[in-house]
Amino acid sequence: MIRNTNILLAPWGEDARRAGEGLLPLELLAPAKNLECGIAAIDHGADAVYIGAQRFGARAAAGNSVEDIATLCKHAHQFGAKVFVTVNTIIYDEELNDTLQLVDELDGIGVDAILVQDMGLFSLLKQRKEPLHCELHASTQTDNRSAEKVKWLFDQGFDRVVLARELSIKEIADIHDSLIGQAPSLGRAGEGVFPLEVFVHGALCVSYSGQCYASQYCFQRSANRGECAQFCRLAFTLKDANGKVLESERHLLSLRDMAQIDNLEKLADAGATSFKIEGRLKDVDYVKNITAAYSEALNEVVRRNPEKYTRASFGRCTYTFTPNIQKSFNRGFTTYFAEGRKQGLVSFDTPKAMGELVGKVKEIRGHSFNISTTTSFANGDGLCYLTPTGLVGFRVNKVEGNRIFPLRMPESLKPGTMLFRNLDQAFTTLLAKPSSERKIDIIFRLYEENGKLTLTAKDEVGRTATVQSDCELQPAAKPQEENIRRQLSKLGGTIYQCKDIEIDTKAFIPSSVLANMRREIIEEIYNVQFTKYSSHPSPNAQHPTPTYPTPYLYNASNRKAKEFYKAQGIEACSLEGFEHSGSLPTGEGGGRGHTSPLLLMQCRYCLRNEMGFCTKSGKRAPWKEPLTISISDGREFKLQFDCRNCQMNVIG
Repeated sequence: MIRNTNILLAPWGEDARRAGEGLLPLELLAPAKNLECGIAAIDHGADAVYIGAQRFGARAAAGNSVEDIATLCKHAHQFGAKVFVTVNTIIYDEELNDTLQLVDELDGIGVDAILVQDMGLFSLLKQRKEPLHCELHASTQTDNRSAEKVKWLFDQGFDRVVLARELSIKEIADIHDSLIGQAPSLGRAGEGVFPLEVFVHGALCVSYSGQCYASQYCFQRSANRGECAQFCRLAFTLKDANGKVLESERHLLSLRDMAQIDNLEKLADAGATSFKIEGRLKDVDYVKNITAAYSEALNEVVRRNPEKYTRASFGRCTYTFTPNIQKSFNRGFTTYFAEGRKQGLVSFDTPKAMGELVGKVKEIRGHSFNISTTTSFANGDGLCYLTPTGLVGFRVNKVEGNRIFPLRMPESLKPGTMLFRNLDQAFTTLLAKPSSERKIDIIFRLYEENGKLTLTAKDEVGRTATVQSDCELQPAAKPQEENIRRQLSKLGGTIYQCKDIEIDTKAFIPSSVLANMRREIIEEIYNVQFTKYSSHPSPNAQHPTPTYPTPYLYNASNRKAKEFYKAQGIEACSLEGFEHSGSLPTGEGGGRGHTSPLLLMQCRYCLRNEMGFCTKSGKRAPWKEPLTISISDGREFKLQFDCRNCQMNVIG
C-alpha cells in the first residue's frame, strides 16, 4: 500500500481562517480531575479541558502524571480541542527548578497552555532562550477584576486572561472594549485578539480568587497553594458591636453555585471567548452532564448567530441521556453579579447539595409516605429536606407509585415538608455507562490514477490523506457503488462518520481491498500533526502595575517574584507573601512578619446587602457596627464594609 499524508493548518489554522471570515470561535472549557474525566469532557462536547499536573496546581488533591496528560492531549487534538494544565499556585524558591522542569515536560508533550499565578515563575518562563510552544494564561488567581489589571497582564505577555468570577456582563464588555480601543484595527472578531475566559458554572469562592488567606490563617492550609480548607463553608455566628447575636450557626459566607447557562450569548457578545466550568475535584458523571448541557447551549448560540460565531473544535456529540444541570451536585444556583448586585446569593441553611425540588409530603403512614409530585422515583434515590437544625437526607428503599419507602424513616419528616432529590439513581445509572459519541465528518474520494486505485480522505478539521493500492484493476461485471459505499462507511470504533463518498472508477474492487484501504487511510489521517497558530497582540501602551494596599496581597513568595515586581517599580523588600516556606506559626498571624489586623478576604458579596440593609437602600440596619462573625472554636473575625468600593472585607 502506498501512502501520502497532506498536513493542513488545522485546527488552529482553521480557527484563523474562520476569524478572517468574521467568525469568532467560542470555546467550552471543562474541568478534569483525571484522565477519565478529561476524555469524558472531550467526548461530551468540550472544546478544551483544564487539568492539574502532579504538583503546583490550585487543587492539591487533583494531580495527574505527565503520561496521562499526554494521552489526554492525543485524544483532544483529534477533535481540534485543547488541553490546558494548571501550574497556578504560588511557588517557593526551592520549588522553582522543579516547576520549570515540569513545564518543560508539559510543553514537550504538546499541551496547549499553562495557567500561571506566580509572577516569579512567569518571568522565568518569558526569559527562556527557547520560547515555549504552548501559551501562558493568567489564572483567575492573579485577581483579574479590573480593565487596568487585564491590560497590564497582556502587556507582560500573557496570551489569555481568566477574569474574576465576580464581574458583571457589562464589566466584561467594558474590559474587552477598553482592550480593543487600544488596537481598533483588530476588530472584535478573531480568536487570539485579546482572549478573555469567564467562569460560567460551578462553585463560587466568596473572596476574590488569589486574595483569600482565611484558610492559611485559621488552618495553615493555603488556598494559594491548592489546599483550601473551605473556611467560607463553615457555620458562623454573627454579632453586633454590643454582642447581640443576629444569626447563630448559619452558613453566612457559603455562596450558591454559579449557573450562566442562559447568559452564554450575552457573555459572547460582551467579548468572552472561553466559557469555563469549575470542578477539578468533581467526578466523571458531573463532568459528563454539565459539559453536555453547556455544549448544547453553546451550539444553540452558534445556530442563532451563524454570521458571528462558530465552535472552537470539531465534531458532533450524540448522547444517551438528556443533560440537566439540576441533576448534578449543586448548592442551588445563582448568576452571581452577571446582571448587577442582588440578593439570594447565599444559602444560609446548608453548604451541601440539595438537588432539584421534587414535591411535598402528603401523608405519613408507618414506614412510608405519599408525595405530591409528577416526578418518577427509583430505588436508591437520595432525598433530603431542610429542618431548623440543618439538612436531613435519606435513601429510597422501595417505590410504589407515589408512595416512598425509605431505608430508614427520618423522625423529623412531617406532612407538608418540601422534598429535594440530590441523587437520581436512574440518571446516575445512565451516566455510568458509555453516554456519548463524538464524531467528525469525513469525505472519501475513490478514483483511478496512473493505473492505480487511489483513495483520498478529508475530514471537517481540514486534515487530508491519500492511499493507493497495487491491486490489479479489471472492469466490473456489475455495479460496484453500493458495495464501495458500504465498505468505506464502516467506521465503527473510530472518531469518524462518513459524510459523502465520491466514486470515479468502474473497476471491480474486492471488499478486502476496500477494507484495507479504509483502515490505512484512517490510520494515516489520525497521524496528521497540527500546526498551531499563537499570535496574540498586546496593547500598544504600557500600563502601570496595579497596586495593593497591603504588600502580601502581591503573593510574592520567591525571590524571582520580588525581582519581577521591583522591576515594575514596587519595592521588593516589602513583598513578603502571606504564605512562606517552612513551618508556620500557630494562632493569629498565619504568615511570617505579619501582625493583626489582617485582610483575610475581599468579597464583592456583602452580608449587609444579603440581609436587606445595603446603605444605598436607605433602610436602617437594626444593629450597631462593627459586626463580627465567629466559628465554633470561638475565633472571631471583623466585617469591614467598604461601601465606596462596594466590597466587604473579612479582617483577622
